[in-house]
Amino acid sequence: MENQNNVTEFVLFGLFQSREMQYACFVVFSIIHVLTVLGNLLVIITIKASKTLTAPMYFFLSHLSFADMCYPSATTPKMIADTFVERKTISFNGCMTQLFSAHFFGGTEIFLLTAMAYDRYVAICKPLHYTTIMDRQKCSLLAGASWVAGFLHSILQTLLTVQLPFCGPNEIDHFFCDVHPLLKLACADTYLVGLIVVANSGMISLISFIVLIFSYIVILLNLRSQSSEGRRKALSTCGSHIITVLLVLVPPMFMYIRPSTTLAADKLVILFNIVMPPLLNPLIYTLRNNEVKNAMRKLWSIKMACGKK
Repeated sequence: MENQNNVTEFVLFGLFQSREMQYACFVVFSIIHVLTVLGNLLVIITIKASKTLTAPMYFFLSHLSFADMCYPSATTPKMIADTFVERKTISFNGCMTQLFSAHFFGGTEIFLLTAMAYDRYVAICKPLHYTTIMDRQKCSLLAGASWVAGFLHSILQTLLTVQLPFCGPNEIDHFFCDVHPLLKLACADTYLVGLIVVANSGMISLISFIVLIFSYIVILLNLRSQSSEGRRKALSTCGSHIITVLLVLVPPMFMYIRPSTTLAADKLVILFNIVMPPLLNPLIYTLRNNEVKNAMRKLWSIKMACGKK
């Protein structure tokens, strides 16, 4: 396919055309983004500073929090800044960078959730072999593989898009550069590329969702042999993970499992996926976990004690 690219920038329509709604978006999403970054940063600092949060689950949680901090940062600051301008433009290179970053951190988040599900499966179904199977080297390998898989997913998505010829309209009815709106603008047949996008994004989301739900069903079935206290603790942990899986994976399945078409609801669905899981994950994993809450209290008390000296 010959790349005849006459487009140097794209024009984003944003979420809403009304100035009042854009100002409301500025306030709401500025607050949400600050809370998201601070919440995930607090989780990372707590895990790194605590001497009690050394289990593999917290190692993966620190990686998930970092991905959750970066994922909305790929798109939300630009969306917030665009509320002040009438013509919302983004350069071609900036658009491709945004596409790569969003899919990199979003994909990595999915693979990290899979690694966390495997950790819970070993902890509950094979408790006697847990420390042997989930040693530091294995955890580092799983976390590293999640980041590499996220990179491979994203680079394929970006390379498929960047080689398309854009020679006509450059207006994107979206608040950031995503693959489906860009395919719609390409002045070439994108049917094959659309199928690859479904295989790359849609099938990854669907297969990950099936694997994760099946793994948690197996875990819950194995809880019957646990003590009541063990069941309560395992259910609390698995419940948090299942909520996160639903929040993270249902929107991408809606977006990418279908052919390359855009729907009116796409912007709100992907906005929910970008904004809500990273905001809620620190609450989900801390409010239902006494170990993390105790570590945060201890960290806060140490800070207060140091402040009084």
